[in-house]
Amino acid sequence: MSHGAHDPGAWTDHARRALAEAGFRSGGARTAVIEALARAPCGITAQGIFDSLREGGRRAGIASVYRALEQLAALRLVTRLDFGDGVSRFEAADPAGHHHHHLVCTACGRVEPFEDPDLERALMASAGRAGFAPDDHDVVLRGRCAACAAR
Repeated sequence: MSHGAHDPGAWTDHARRALAEAGFRSGGARTAVIEALARAPCGITAQGIFDSLREGGRRAGIASVYRALEQLAALRLVTRLDFGDGVSRFEAADPAGHHHHHLVCTACGRVEPFEDPDLERALMASAGRAGFAPDDHDVVLRGRCAACAAR
C-alpha cells in the first residue's frame, strides 16, 4: 500500500486468508482487485482499479470489481471513503488498525494521506469525555493543495 507504512504483501496475505476463512474461493477478479488495492495510491475508485487491471492486461469486468469491493468491505478488509463528491474510494484496511486521514483538494481532486498523533489523542480524549466509545473515525480536510493555491 504505497500510501502508508504498511507491507502490501502482508495485507494481501491477510485478505486472502480472511476470504478463505469466510468461505470464498481464491482466484479471478477478487484476487486481481486485492493485488490492485495493495499497489494503489490512497483512496482509489472502483473505476481506477478497473483501469489499472486493464492496463496490466488483467481481464475483469467493472461489475466484478464492484462485487469484489463489496465483499472486501463487508469483511472490513477495505475502507470505503466518501469525500462528499458522490464517488466512493477504497483503500486496504490495515489489520492492526493503523490508519490515516485525508486532505482533499477541492480544485483538482487530489487526495493526500496525512497522520497526526496529536489529533488522534485529541479525538479519543473528546470521545472519552463524552462517554463515547468510537469503533472507527475519519478526518477529511478539504481545501486547495499547494499547487492549486499557488495559481
